[in-house]
Amino acid sequence: MPASLPLFPLNAALVPGLVLPLHIFEPRYRRMIEELLARPEESDREFGIIAIRDGQQIETGGLSALVEIGTTAILRGAQEYEDGRFDIVTTGHRRFRLRSITLPSGDPTATFMEGEVDFLDEPECDLAPALVAQVRRLFSQYRALLGQQMFGEEILHPAAPDDQADLAYLVTASMVLPVAERQRLLAALDSRARLIEARNLLVRETGLITMLSCLPALDVASPGPCPN
Repeated sequence: MPASLPLFPLNAALVPGLVLPLHIFEPRYRRMIEELLARPEESDREFGIIAIRDGQQIETGGLSALVEIGTTAILRGAQEYEDGRFDIVTTGHRRFRLRSITLPSGDPTATFMEGEVDFLDEPECDLAPALVAQVRRLFSQYRALLGQQMFGEEILHPAAPDDQADLAYLVTASMVLPVAERQRLLAALDSRARLIEARNLLVRETGLITMLSCLPALDVASPGPCPN
């Protein structure tokens, strides 16, 4: 059944389970945060993060300027400043498919965008233990190479999960990828399809880092809270 969801367009793809800090300064999104904070239950403080297609503008492209699959974020904490800005902490929660959007009429800063969405359950699929083991191994190699390139030494990481769905989302969230490629992983049909795509990307990225002895042309370290 379709649901109405406040939307926060962003040049990023949020992944379920990922912690995402945001800096909120536009009046319309400050209003959105105020409304969410007024809800008594934290689980109800949910809004949608949806990626903007490369080179598109929502004001002119409308729905077609946004990707089809987004992820809801649960507002976990907020610090409000005297001038009305917020620093917030969110956690990616569940995927959704965007059906339509309602753009503010008149002054575009007057209110925030809302969307009609279908929430997407994580579909059941065949388990693939050999694929999980292969991706865990490739992911470990990838992280070791990143540590060497960034800090000159291997960085110890917690072991990747054995659970197929959790591993697929962890790799999706952790790889250094352009938004479009992360979005493709996010939109994969199920965890098995996501792992197959992730395996191909891990092989490609590991090979490039090894061959070129350099990092991808993207910021690896978090730049801090993302502005709206």
